[in-house]
Amino acid sequence: MSDFLSAQTRTETDSLGSVEIPAAAYWGVHTARAHENFPIARRPISVYPDFIRAFACVKQAAVRANLEIGALDEQRATLIDRACEEVKTGMLLDQFVVGVVQGGAGTSTNMNVNEVITNRALELAGHQKGDYDFINPNDHTNHSQSTNDTYPTAIKIALAFSLTSLLEELALLADAFARKGREFAHIIKVGRTQLQDAVPMTLGQEFTAFAVTLREDIDRLREAVTLLGEVNMGATAIGTGINAPKGYRQAVVRHLRDITGLNLVSAGDLIESTSDTGVFITFSGALKRSALKLSKISNDLRLLSSGPQAGLGEINLPPRQAGSSIMPGKVNPVIPEAVSQVAYAVAGSDVTVSMAVEAGQLQLTAFEPIIAHSLFQSITWLERACTTLRVNCVDGITANEDRLEDMVSRSVTVITALAPVIGYAAAAKLAKEALATNERVSDLVIAHGLLDEAQLADILQPAKLAGLEPDPQTGAIDVISRDE
Repeated sequence: MSDFLSAQTRTETDSLGSVEIPAAAYWGVHTARAHENFPIARRPISVYPDFIRAFACVKQAAVRANLEIGALDEQRATLIDRACEEVKTGMLLDQFVVGVVQGGAGTSTNMNVNEVITNRALELAGHQKGDYDFINPNDHTNHSQSTNDTYPTAIKIALAFSLTSLLEELALLADAFARKGREFAHIIKVGRTQLQDAVPMTLGQEFTAFAVTLREDIDRLREAVTLLGEVNMGATAIGTGINAPKGYRQAVVRHLRDITGLNLVSAGDLIESTSDTGVFITFSGALKRSALKLSKISNDLRLLSSGPQAGLGEINLPPRQAGSSIMPGKVNPVIPEAVSQVAYAVAGSDVTVSMAVEAGQLQLTAFEPIIAHSLFQSITWLERACTTLRVNCVDGITANEDRLEDMVSRSVTVITALAPVIGYAAAAKLAKEALATNERVSDLVIAHGLLDEAQLADILQPAKLAGLEPDPQTGAIDVISRDE
C-alpha cells in the first residue's frame, strides 16, 4: 500500500474525470476509485494468491486466443503474454490492492488485473506506466472479454488450484489418524451412543473411523471440483458473445486448458452459464460438510480427553499452552477448539454463498465478490486447521491404557455379547443387578450358573467384543473388522 503515499504521481483519466496515481504503481484509475469506494474488509484480493494466478491464466488465454484469430497484433500480444506469465509466478502480487468486498460484480478486480498487466507490459516495452495509447487495459488486455465471463472463470480456476493444497492436508490428517488407529489397535474400550455406554470396541477402531470419514470427504470434494470445469469464456456481458470475434470462444477455452492443466469445457448455453452461479452452492456445501465433520472429530477428541481426573480421560492431547490465568496447571484442548471455530466460520460462509447466489437477478449475479471471498477464506482456513490439528494435536495423542482397561472390566456393556446365549431378558436382569451391586458381569454370570468359565472366556474375548478376529498365531488384534 506504500504506493498510495508516493509523492510522485501520474495523471490517469476515465469517464468520470482525472485521478492522480502514484508514479510507481502498476494499477491505475479504476483501481484507485475502487480502493476509495470499498474500504470495507481492509483485505486486498492479493490475500488469495491463487485467485491472482488464476486471473493471470485467464488473461493469458485470452491474449493468445486474440492473437490466434487475428484480433490482436503480435507485438502487443507478446508483451501482454509476458506480463501475464510474470503475474502467474507471483510477481507484482502487492499491486492487487482492491478489497475482497466490492460492488460491481467483480469489475474492480478485473480492472485491477487489466491495469497491472498492461502497465507491466508497457514497462517491458520501454514505455512509461499509463501510456495507454500503446497498450490499453480495456482495448487490448481486456479485448474480447467482460468481467462477467473472466471473473467467474477465474474464481473456478482458483478454487481448483486452492483445493489441491486442502486435499493434500486432509490426506495427511487422515494418515495421521490411521497411524493412531494402528497404534491403538490392541486397546479395548467402551463405545458410546448418545453419551451412554454402548458396547466394547477398540480405541484403534475409533481413530481409524476418523481417518475413513476424512478420506470420504476428500472424494466428495474431488467430485465437487469437477463441476467447476464448465466456464463461460466468450460470453462477454450477458452470454450473447457481443464483441467477441468469431472463433474466440473455442480458442480461449483451448488455451485455458493448456495453461492451467485443468479439464475445462465451454458451457453449453452461455446466457444460462453467465446468470447461474449455482455451482458455487454445491462446492460450498462440500466444504461445509468437510468442516463440520472435522468439528465433530474435534469434539470427540475433547470429550475423550476430558478431565484429567473428573472426565473421561481416555486419551491425552499434547499440552500446547497454559489454560487459565487463574487456575494453576490447567491445560485446555485449544487445538480442537480452534478447528471447531473454523468449521463454524465455514458454515457461516456457506450461508453467505447461498444468499449471494439466490440474489442474482436476470442475466447476472452481482454478488460474486462475496462468493469468491467466502469460498477462498473457507479453503484457506480449513487447510490451516487441518495442519495445526495434525501437527499440534493428533501426532502427539497418547492413550490412558490402564484407565481404559479398568473401565471395560467394570462395564456392563459386555452383556450385549451374552444376550444371544443367555437371552435378552436374563441379560437385562444381570445388567441391572451389576449396576446395583457394582459386581462384575462375568462374576454374576458364573454365580447364577448361566455359563461356565470356559464358555464365558470364549464369548468375552476382547477381539470378539470389538467385532475383530485376533491373529490365529499371535493373538494380536488388528484394526480391520472380521467382515472385511
